[in-house]
Amino acid sequence: MAKSPQLIMPDGRPLVREKLDKEIAAPSRASVRTIHSGHPAQGLTPARLGSLLRQAENGDAIAYFELAEEMEEKDLHYLAVLRTRKLAVARLPIEVEPADDSAEAKGDAALVETWLKRDMLQLELFDMLDAIGKGISATEIVWDQTAELWQPSKLCWRDPRFFEFDRVNGVDLLLRGGEEGNGEPSLLPAAKFITHYHPSKSGLPIRSGLARIAAWGYMFKNFAIKDWVTFLESYGHPLRIGKYGPNESEENKEVLHRALYELGSDAAAAFPETMSVEFVDRKAGTAPNDLWRSHAEYIDDQLSKAVLGQTNTTDAKAGGLGSGQANVHNEVRGDIEEFDAMMLAGTLNRDLVVPFVMFNRGPRKAYPRLKIGRPDEVDAKADIENATSLAGLGVKIDKEQMRERAGLPAAKSDDDALAPQGPAQTPQNGREAIDGALAPKTTATHPLTRLKSASGGDASAEDDDEAALNASQTREPPRDPDAIDLTVDELLDDWEPQIAPMLAPVEMLAGEVSDLSQLQARLTETIGAMETARFEEMLARGGFAARLIEMAGARTDREKG
Repeated sequence: MAKSPQLIMPDGRPLVREKLDKEIAAPSRASVRTIHSGHPAQGLTPARLGSLLRQAENGDAIAYFELAEEMEEKDLHYLAVLRTRKLAVARLPIEVEPADDSAEAKGDAALVETWLKRDMLQLELFDMLDAIGKGISATEIVWDQTAELWQPSKLCWRDPRFFEFDRVNGVDLLLRGGEEGNGEPSLLPAAKFITHYHPSKSGLPIRSGLARIAAWGYMFKNFAIKDWVTFLESYGHPLRIGKYGPNESEENKEVLHRALYELGSDAAAAFPETMSVEFVDRKAGTAPNDLWRSHAEYIDDQLSKAVLGQTNTTDAKAGGLGSGQANVHNEVRGDIEEFDAMMLAGTLNRDLVVPFVMFNRGPRKAYPRLKIGRPDEVDAKADIENATSLAGLGVKIDKEQMRERAGLPAAKSDDDALAPQGPAQTPQNGREAIDGALAPKTTATHPLTRLKSASGGDASAEDDDEAALNASQTREPPRDPDAIDLTVDELLDDWEPQIAPMLAPVEMLAGEVSDLSQLQARLTETIGAMETARFEEMLARGGFAARLIEMAGARTDREKG
């Protein structure tokens, strides 16, 4: 049986399958990788901190990583802002983009997307983002082969103290003690670790973590808090001064000294009558009791700026921009979140997606890509309206893609699917809408329609009138026109000259505006300019004729009666 060719990572490192399912960087008592840690934050001084940071630059970063962890444990504000930044990225949705539109590329993306549906993924991403504080994080991948499918079964966070940087380039990460734990540092095997570099500034990874930047503020804030606690412990206790004569014995002096202590703790003491005690009230002095607090708050503000880029999302402070200030600060935080997500996605694409696809589906010229971030806001209503208009023009649009953009689930069966309601009418704009609003309705019962038909107008209108008349005949038999009907028909023979002066201002306004809403807003302006005299005269003649017909009809009825 021919042996399958060895797989090579894009960076040239060979993939060794024999090491994939074993943990090679786990802690052990018998190796240099132990869980026992030092505590350099205790008694930290400027000289000691400077020495610690220089040691990290020279390759010995164990004390620096220990200090970075202690800072998160002892400084509540630093822990809060750093955790906020990590959680903001760890909970973002993840999308998988195929390398292209081919079936092969979509299959690669489906493989990765299926694996991402794991319960521990957010916690694993949170651990990878430990690099925000320390500059580097290493996560060991433990692979598992099931049914000819190689996939990561565990992603184990490893203590950064288990690694060191190459002494030559300061970038390549080495495993301290080698794979056995007691040898020389060794390069990390391909496809075995997710090494996430997260620089807060340009430079060597060991100098780009936020912990190095925040260490000085942490130390000075720690000094301020210690002084503040000391002040608060003695605040309110009066200063006690004992006085004794020049010939007092050493034994009585010791008694007086002890009495001063007892007065401070027990508020009771005994001393010789020849001695005296004076109490000095310090509360009335000018002790700067807010000095240490303002010092600590100042450093907290600087830490917020360093970690989150602003201060408004951690401590609300009055500003001159109102809500605009909060919006600006939130946008800054959003920019940092987007950048962090982009860097993390790049690391996962390089160290996880590429070997995962390569193991199971072979080498590729291009691999699927993970995208971590908030989805872009989609105006589904506008998209549907645009798609409807374009489809009416003959543009071919994918209906499934439009359904997904609208955020609606697909129908489970044809019986459950919504039926189309017919083509939607394209809304009219501008002068077309105005002309449509001013045009008379072509219905059989409208007098203008009858007038147009009688004067030899549009044949289609005559057909509509005839159809409407036939439909009405099926409902009730026609009746002979009476005198009122004849009078109305006579008056409508010359309606256009009577109405034209009234509609002239409206038609003029319609030519000036661009849409129907403007016409409606300015329609009242035309009322005063309408010429109604001829129309009033026509109504008066019609009313007079109707009165005469009514009187003639009443006389005829009396004569018949």
